[in-house]
Amino acid sequence: MIASSVTFGHDVVIHHPDLVNLYGCSIGDGTRIGTFVEIQKNAVVGRNCKISSHSFICEGVTIEDGVFIGHGVMFTNDLHPQAVGSDGLSLSDGDWTVVPTLVRRGVSIGSNATILPGLTIGAEACVGAGAVVTLDVPNGATVVGVPAVIIGFRHTAENQISSSRSV
Repeated sequence: MIASSVTFGHDVVIHHPDLVNLYGCSIGDGTRIGTFVEIQKNAVVGRNCKISSHSFICEGVTIEDGVFIGHGVMFTNDLHPQAVGSDGLSLSDGDWTVVPTLVRRGVSIGSNATILPGLTIGAEACVGAGAVVTLDVPNGATVVGVPAVIIGFRHTAENQISSSRSV
């Protein structure tokens, strides 16, 4: 389902419009969206991105231009998710706060990665398949594992150093 509340740029390609769930989001020029993708309200996807099948981009996620999202990538937006409050009653939208996430330009995120809320993934970074990202990722870093750790850096003008720490 594609809700009327979605804002599209020019030349957006949705491979199977009847097999996606998009509502209240913004999709930039030239972006391609695969099958079984959900993009929630107040999420922003930049220009010339590729969102592969079965990925979930929740409210509060901003993805800049030229980002690749692999199959089955999962974003989260709540640091302490709960179904009920201390009184045992069901929680509603007003009972929690969206924690925003920023994916900077040129990032590649491998299939089945999970991105915890409140993080920034720096420009030109690479997140390996299956990684669980728990901390900010510096510009140009390559991270892998659970939890994700830096294994190196792409050679970019913004970042010419290497490190090894959990992210």
